[in-house]
Amino acid sequence: MAVNLTVTPADQLQAIAGLRIGTTEAGVRKVNRKDLTVVLIDDGASVAGVFTKNRFCAAPVQVCREHLAAGRGIRAMVINTGNANAGTGHDGLVRARSTCLSLAQLLEIAPEQVLPFSTGVIMEVLPYERIAAGLPAAIADASQAHWAQAAQAIMTTDTLPKAYSAQVEIDGVKVSVSGISKGAGMIRPNMATMLGFMATDACVSQAVMQQLTAELADASFNRITIDGDTSTNDSFVVIATNQANHAPITSLASPQGQALQAAMQQVAVKLAQAIVRDGEGATKFISVTIEGGKTEVECRQAAYAVAHSPLVKTAFFASDPNLGRILAAVGYAGIDDLDQTLIEMHLDDVHVVTQGGRHRSYREEDGQRVMKQSEIAVRVSLGRGSASTTVWTCDFSHEYVTINADYRS
Repeated sequence: MAVNLTVTPADQLQAIAGLRIGTTEAGVRKVNRKDLTVVLIDDGASVAGVFTKNRFCAAPVQVCREHLAAGRGIRAMVINTGNANAGTGHDGLVRARSTCLSLAQLLEIAPEQVLPFSTGVIMEVLPYERIAAGLPAAIADASQAHWAQAAQAIMTTDTLPKAYSAQVEIDGVKVSVSGISKGAGMIRPNMATMLGFMATDACVSQAVMQQLTAELADASFNRITIDGDTSTNDSFVVIATNQANHAPITSLASPQGQALQAAMQQVAVKLAQAIVRDGEGATKFISVTIEGGKTEVECRQAAYAVAHSPLVKTAFFASDPNLGRILAAVGYAGIDDLDQTLIEMHLDDVHVVTQGGRHRSYREEDGQRVMKQSEIAVRVSLGRGSASTTVWTCDFSHEYVTINADYRS
């Protein structure tokens, strides 16, 4: 059961001028479910992406990188669920490229103008023929209003679709932002998320799109973990259709660039947190803040050490205030000159640790009170400087094991 996660009504998701979305049932893995999505993009859009750092990356990730690097202008995306097309060797690349070719022929564009995405089971042959057969129906279904349908269609073990929108005014023009994501397990993105797509009708030069995309990912998807596993297929793509009537944004440091980035970051953070809230078997949403570090890098090291720890995560599931596990994780995070006598730790409003030891006023029943909440904040001060960071994670429950043991069944 997702932790305090609600579905955004379809009528609250903003249409993006210059972009249409269609879905259909292609039978990629299961029947009677939408599992194929196409995104049709008008000519002149600016597009960028960031992808998994897993060296064993999926075929569609490799093809996406190639097509973005070609610089011919992206005009479409094709997304399938049920099959990751990862661990499929040369045949997987052929099938990913064939998917792009099939969609390109239907749209009368070049194959290099299509980005393919796949998610699902690894090391199984992509049923390209089913995808190709479903493309005409997906194209016929395309509409600016189909963000909610797409959020549903890209799900795998997700229990709820994830979609959000925002609006911002730039130079007196109202600009819209919409995004969707999917992911519930095998989440420690190290770039973005399992799959995430955001679009805006704002005018953004291609020259700043990669910077914008990377910064959005770093502030959101790169701050989440469910189980510490970096997927083979992680992809995050941002599209600016350049349809709004304002001067192009050529610098993120400009007031216009900052306003747009803030609105898009708002959506990206919601999408990233929704993945954690919908983590496989999750019962609790946990924020881990490390402050007082010398650098943001070491703060992130310590935060992820806590957020990845199975001992910490199972303690949260059991509402067991065995909080020495958190201190241990901070201690093995790799900060070699860490002075444990400077450590302070809070669990929500409860001051647990001071000067590296148990706070005199701390009572275990206070810790357990917080641990029983569905949303919990852990805050650790390293006492080394002024840097800080926050990552979001969830607990480990029995259900996580059940879901992943039965995933291919």
